[in-house]
Amino acid sequence: MIFVSTILAFGSYSSTVSKFGDSNGYICVARAILHWDFAGLQIKQFWGYSYAMAALSMLTRLPVETTLLVVSVSSCLLSIAFAHRLWGGWIAALFAVLNFDWLQRSFLGGSEPLSVALILGSFMAARKDRFIFAATLASLATVVRPLSVFNLLAILTVLLYRREFKRALGAASVGAVVALLYVTPFFKYFGDPLATVHSYGGEPRPLFGIPFYAILEGTLRYPAPWTNLLLSFGWIGLTTFGLVMMLRDEDFRAYARQHAVEILFAVPYLILVYCYNYPVFARSNFARFAIPALPLIYLALSRWIPWDRRVLWALGIISPAFAAASAIGIRHVIAALHG
Repeated sequence: MIFVSTILAFGSYSSTVSKFGDSNGYICVARAILHWDFAGLQIKQFWGYSYAMAALSMLTRLPVETTLLVVSVSSCLLSIAFAHRLWGGWIAALFAVLNFDWLQRSFLGGSEPLSVALILGSFMAARKDRFIFAATLASLATVVRPLSVFNLLAILTVLLYRREFKRALGAASVGAVVALLYVTPFFKYFGDPLATVHSYGGEPRPLFGIPFYAILEGTLRYPAPWTNLLLSFGWIGLTTFGLVMMLRDEDFRAYARQHAVEILFAVPYLILVYCYNYPVFARSNFARFAIPALPLIYLALSRWIPWDRRVLWALGIISPAFAAASAIGIRHVIAALHG
C-alpha cells in the first residue's frame, strides 16, 4: 500500500509500470505468444515470465499489461509465504521489505518474483524428498531467469552424491524436456535455439570474468550519485560477509549439510554474480541479481541482525516509500515536493 500510494502521489501508476525496466519487452513478447506471431519481434530476456503472462491472459481474458502485474505481485506474495515456511517469519519479513529492487520488480513488473517463487518452491519440494517435482520447478525457473539453472544442478548433485541414479536421471530428463520445449520455437522461427541466451550479449567481452573486476570498472567508468554508490556497495558488502559466514560458521555448515540443495544453489550463484562482466550493470544491478540468494544471506548473518519488531516496522514503512521514489526518480520526487 505504501509503495503504490507513493507512486500515485507523483504520477500515473500505469505509466510508471510501462516505463519501468523491461516491462515493455515482456509485454511485447507476451502478445506475440498469445497470437503465436513473432514477425518483427526483438528477442530480449528469457521468455518464461512472458509465457506466464500470456497463459494467464488466455485463461482470464485480462490484457497482458494487467497480467504482468498479477504474475509479479502473486509471485512476490507466494515467495514470502515460501520463505516463511523455509526459514521462519523473521527471514521472510526481512526478505519482503529490505531490498528496493525486490519491491520494484514485485509491484511494477519483473521476472525476479516468478523465478524466486519457483526456486523456493523447489527448495520446499526437495526438503520433502520430492526431487522430480523440485527439478520441474527448478527447470521452469531457469527459463525465467537463466542463472536459476544452479538450482537444477544442485538437485542433480545431491541425487548423484546419494547414488540415487534413477531419480537423478528423472530430474535430468525433466530439465531436458523443459529446455527442448523452450528452445523449439526459437529454432523454428528464428533459426537459433539459443536466441534468448545470445540476447544477453552486446559487448565484445565474455558474459562472466574475474570476480569484482567489472564492479570496480563500472564504478570508475560510469559515475553515479554517492547515495547510489552507498546503496550498491552496502549490498555487495552485506552479501560478501554473508557468503563468508556461510563457509566459516559451524552452525551454518551444519545447516548446509542438512539442506544441501539450497547451499549448492546459493554459493555458485553468488560467485557468478560477482563475476558478471558488463561494467554498466555489474555494480548498479548487483542488489537485483543477488535477490534469490538473499534469504540464505540473512540466515547466515542471523546472529548479527537486530531482530526487533520496531526495526522491522520502520523498514516496512521507509523501504517501500524509498523504493517507489527510486523507481520514479529521486530528482523528480524532490522537484515535485518543492513544487
